[in-house]
This record gives sequence, C-alpha cells and structure tokens, in this order.
Amino acid sequence: MGPEERAQDVPPLLNVGFYNFVLTDKIVALVRIDSAPVKRLVQQLRREGTKLIDATQGRRTRCVVFLSSGQIVLSALTQETLAKRLSRPEAIFAAEPAEEEEATETEPVE
Repeated sequence: MGPEERAQDVPPLLNVGFYNFVLTDKIVALVRIDSAPVKRLVQQLRREGTKLIDATQGRRTRCVVFLSSGQIVLSALTQETLAKRLSRPEAIFAAEPAEEEEATETEPVE
C-alpha cells in the first residue's frame, strides 16, 4: 500500500488547535463554552477525569466539541473558526494561521 492509498483510507481530521486533531466523522456538535450548563458539564467531567480531552494547551476554552463516542474535546479556537475549517476540506489539515489571526484581531493593520 503506497502513501496515496493510505491517505485515501484515513478519514479527514480537523485541527482543533495547537496541532491537535479530531476525526471529522466523529463530531456531533461544536458548542460555545459561555452557557452555564456547558460549563457545569465540563467541570463535572474534569472532576471525574474521564471522557474529557483538553486540547487548549493552557489557553482559555472557547469551544466544546462533542464526539459521537461520548467524549468531549476542549478547544481554544472559536466554534466559528472550527466550522470554517470543517466547511473547507482543504483547511481541515490547516496548521495554525487562523489562531494567529484570532490572537492579533485587536492589533491595527498597517
């Protein structure tokens, strides 16, 4: 099996930030962390120590990704950024430029 055949067998991956990837066919929902029920759920899963994958690398959590397996992934990227990456197949494997854009939104453009 050559590299091209292997690439076709691998399901598409979504970069949820900092080179952490999730299988796109396992994603059920992208939810903001702002609501109290979502915050309580994340706190509960942190206490239990199961089914929670923290992909924020110490940054503030902005989006919660629910997977069909019942696991939850925390991302430092917004759900809008992740949804854009999902809607553009060529951006699914994208590196980190979108994160840099978010971090510099408030800086004036020259």
